[in-house]
Order: sequence, then structure tokens, then C-alpha cells
Amino acid sequence: MGILSILLWTPAAGVFLLALTPGRNTQLIRYTAHLFAAIAFFLVCWLLSIYNAHDAELQFNEYFPLNPKLGSAYALGVDGLSMPMLVLATLLTSIALLASFTVSTSVKGYHICILLLEFGMLGVFLAQDWALFYIFWEVTLIPLFFLIDRWGGKRRHTASLNFVLYTMGGSIFMLISLLAVSQYDLQHGGSLMSSMHQAAQDMPRIEQVLVLLGFVIGFGVKMPIFPLHGWLPLAHVEAPSPVSILLSGILLKMGAYGLIRAVVMLPEAAKLLQPFLIFLGLFGMLYGGLLAWRQSDLKAMVAYSSISHMGMVLLGIATLNQIGITGAVLQMSAHGLIAGALFLLVGLLYERTHTRNIQDYSSLIQVMPRFALFMTLTLLAAMGLPGSIGFIAELHTLIGGFSSSSGVGLGLGVMIFFSVSILVGAAYAIRTISLLFTGPVKPQMQQIEDLRAPELLAAGILAGSAVLFGLMPSPLLDLSAATIGQMNAVISQRILQ
Repeated sequence: MGILSILLWTPAAGVFLLALTPGRNTQLIRYTAHLFAAIAFFLVCWLLSIYNAHDAELQFNEYFPLNPKLGSAYALGVDGLSMPMLVLATLLTSIALLASFTVSTSVKGYHICILLLEFGMLGVFLAQDWALFYIFWEVTLIPLFFLIDRWGGKRRHTASLNFVLYTMGGSIFMLISLLAVSQYDLQHGGSLMSSMHQAAQDMPRIEQVLVLLGFVIGFGVKMPIFPLHGWLPLAHVEAPSPVSILLSGILLKMGAYGLIRAVVMLPEAAKLLQPFLIFLGLFGMLYGGLLAWRQSDLKAMVAYSSISHMGMVLLGIATLNQIGITGAVLQMSAHGLIAGALFLLVGLLYERTHTRNIQDYSSLIQVMPRFALFMTLTLLAAMGLPGSIGFIAELHTLIGGFSSSSGVGLGLGVMIFFSVSILVGAAYAIRTISLLFTGPVKPQMQQIEDLRAPELLAAGILAGSAVLFGLMPSPLLDLSAATIGQMNAVISQRILQ
């Protein structure tokens, strides 16, 4: 068994052990879940240390045929696109478990669902076979449905049902597109994602466009992009805060990850749909930012801001050039850290005050100085302040968007819409900082406990990483540079043909 299989099946082993643990022994359940999540994280760190960032090809490959007639296989591998997502998935799972000590009902079931969710996420980023990818994609739905439906807020049943219906509806379109490409792929006798590139090239142009549209709908629901975002705000607001960390921090990135793979497979279709995708990205940025600006519920604000940030990811993908795709991958990592930190801090604040209404707070800096520090840092990173990872990602996406536009007028239009959405993002970030940390201390807010040691550790890792990679982005850029360069070469070659 290779290192990737060990990594993939570590959370599953944790699920098996938790299933055998008596439900009344809550301490043992918590420690077991933490142990297996930590093992997965350290395995990814070890994988990162031996990963060759200068090699654009898949590394640590594992291949075992499952159904030769259909061409499906147990195929795993990592490259510069999946590597940062693996680090993010294991890190945020450990942090979500750290934030889960307040869960007191059905503790065993909750931790089983969290580890099962991690198993599905790792499978999506490791799979190098579309059939295997689809299976793991669907595996993530089951635990997330129960996590929202069982441990969520007052409207949890509606939120969980909305989530499943939207995502399964998108999955149908994705499955149809995969089946359409696989009909051509079978002629080439391969099962890896790379073998589908040649298969997709043999398809008529109109079929390529229809297949890519199916992928855009399937992956766009999970990202989410406008107008496929209807499930997101309610799911975020009703989900427990640790689940919101995973949902926004990594599960949305599964959609962006899949869409990048699809665009590289179908670059001619992507070129034809480029104006449409750029418009959706820019509109999503502005739309999500404006809705976040008018929210009084802190969780709803962060949820709508996720639509804005994922719109930026879509814009970076739609540029079809190296700088833009680099910006998209950077924004995926940046948003994972920033949204994870925001949902963590908002959740910790809600546990202490039992309100998420921003109007109920004022001058928390006097009562919770440590909370104020991390919340301010994270909100400034969310608005793309220079010195944060958000700024590096936005700069790459902006340059990529301008470069991809045919004509100065269109380029200026992209820059204007982009700049307005950044200003709106700055407006809601500054507004939140102002309402939370200025003014007189309200009587009901005078005795709130500041962040404790485990909470400080979790918030410090996320907020600190957002600042550290903003000041020194080279390690993150170098990690994906070779793979993105190879993807750009494939896209350029196919479009020029």
C-alpha cells in the first residue's frame, strides 16, 4: 500500500474504530477522532516535504484496475493542483474538530460524520480516475447532510434538504458529461483523467461545449456560482460552526478543482464559453459582495462573501492563461484559510453571546482583545489588504483577467467591475470591524470570555497563515507553478490548433 492509500484510508480507519467505541465514552471518541485527523495532517505534511514541486507530472501514482471493460480503476496521484487542497483539507478538519468540544448530543455520530467527510474530500483530490472521482464526490454528500440535519439550527431540515437536492441535481449534469466523454475514452483504452484529454479532442465542437456546460453546472453548484448558489446561505447559517468551516473552507474548493480539470480537458469549448464564464465570475463577485454588505447576521455575511470570493476563482479559471489560473488556485487557498478563520471566530463568539446580529455588539476590543486581533486580521485579509494572501490572489486574477480580454475596452471593463467588487468587499469588512470593535461597551457584553488556548491555536494558525503567505507567497506559488504551467501549455496548444 502506497502513501496515498495510507493517507486516504486513515480517516476511514478512524470511522471504523469510532463505530466500535461505546457511545457513552465521549472523551475517548473525541480523542480518537482528533488522533486520526492529526495522523492524516502529518501524513500530508510528510508528503509535502518529499513532493517535487518542479515536476509537473503526477507523483506517488497508484493504479489498480477495477473494471477493465468499463475502463475504471483505483487510480491515485497528486500534482501541484491537488497538493495545496490536501493540506487545506486535513488542516481544516483538525481545526473543525478543535472547535467541536461544545457538541454534546450524539457525539459519536458527529465525529464519525466528520471523519467520513474528510475521507470523501481526500478521495476527490487524490482520485485520478473520473469514476473514482465521482464516487468520492457523492460520498461527501452523506455525512454533510446528517451534520446539517442533525446538529444544525432551527431551519436545519430545510437547509440540509436544499443542500442535497441542489448538489445531487448538479451531480446529474456532471455524470451525463462524464458518460459523454467516456464513450470516446473507451476507444483509447485508458481510465486516467489524462487519457480523457485525447478522447475529448475527438469530440465534435458542439458536443464539447455541451459537455463543458454540464461540468459548469455540476461543479458550479458546489462552488457555488450565480445563479446556482441558492443552497449556500441557508446551509451556512444553519450548519454548526465547525461544519461551516469545512463547508466554506474546503468543500466549495472541490467544485473549483473539478472545473479546472474540466477546462484543461476541454479548452476549445472553454474558449468559446470564455465571455460567458468571465461575466458569471464578475457578476458573482459583485452580487455576493453587495449581499454580504447588507447582512446583519455575521454568519450570513461570511456566507455571501464566499459567493464573491468564489466568483473571483471562476474569473481566474475563465482567463485561460497561466497568471489567471495561478490567481484562481491562490484564491482557493486564500479563501480556505480566511473563510475557515471567519466561521471559527463567528462560531466562538456565538457560543459566548448566543446572538449573531452585528447590531448587538460594540467595543469588543475592550472585552476580547485577542478575539479582536484575529478577527480584524482575517477581515483585512478578506478584503485583500496588501500583506495578506488575499491581495496576492486578487492581483494575479486581475492581471490574468486583463490579459485574457481581447481588446483594451473589454480589459478596462473587466478591471472596472473587478475594482468595484473589491471596494464593496472592503466596505463590508470595514463596516464589520467598526460595529464589532468601536463605540461604548454594551451592558450585556461586559463579561464575555476571551479566546482560550485551543481556540487561540486554531485561530492563530489560520490567520497567521493568511498573513505569512501574503508576506512570503513564494512557497505557495512554487508548489503549483509547474503543474499550472503544463496546464497552460495544453490549453494554449489546443486553442491554437
